[in-house]
Amino acid sequence: MTQVPPVLICARCEVPLTPGKVIASYLGFEFPIELHRCPSCGQIHVPEGLALGKMLQVEQMLEDK
Repeated sequence: MTQVPPVLICARCEVPLTPGKVIASYLGFEFPIELHRCPSCGQIHVPEGLALGKMLQVEQMLEDK
């Protein structure tokens, strides 16, 4: 049986988040990325694995420059 991923709900607006392109920025650098965001208020959900994995690596690389 295939598992259906859980629906993410905005804590502020109580509406389902939708995937979409957003621009992340750090130390003046901008990165386009696909994340879930609230269609009403624009709040973005950054999954823990991304925040502690790839984003942390990018932050460390930029800070070392």
